[in-house]
Amino acid sequence: MEKISTLTCRFALIASLSLLPVAMMGQTNSMSGDSSNGSMSSSDTKFVREAAQGGMAEVELGKLATEKGSSPEVKKFGQRMVDDHSKANEQLKEVASSQGITLPSKLSAKDEMTKEHLSKLSGEQFDKAYMSDMVKDHTQDVADFQQEANSASDPAIKEFAEKTLPVLKSHLREARQIAPTTSASASKMQGD
Repeated sequence: MEKISTLTCRFALIASLSLLPVAMMGQTNSMSGDSSNGSMSSSDTKFVREAAQGGMAEVELGKLATEKGSSPEVKKFGQRMVDDHSKANEQLKEVASSQGITLPSKLSAKDEMTKEHLSKLSGEQFDKAYMSDMVKDHTQDVADFQQEANSASDPAIKEFAEKTLPVLKSHLREARQIAPTTSASASKMQGD
């Protein structure tokens, strides 16, 4: 009986020592300045950063739409972008913070160019270009968030994607409804 007990203790010691490098690896990742949790997949981290970047752009472009939009529908949609994406951005900041992910603090070069282009437009031209961008952007957002909701390895990120997805789908439906009316108005104006 004593031999079994000694053997069990030795086995437990060997097993725990063999796990030590795995435990140390996790600590090394967190100490090396990696901005993500050791258990977080790189695709989850990439998704969080891109979602933050996109959310920031939606708010900035939404503000522009409330100022420059000529149609009441476009102005209202722009305000909805500001409200909904500001809320989502705050939720994403909490998730990122809990996972040790550093979020971008400024617009991407592509989003900055879009903002600059839209800021030079006015009236029907602005409405058409903005709504076209919103349809394109939200089509991609819905696909990205659906993918993350299906395959995220981190539960908090998966939950964020699942909760945000219905709002993005609603934005896409609304953008698709408004876009044809702005195109028709713009075509009518050019034909006059």
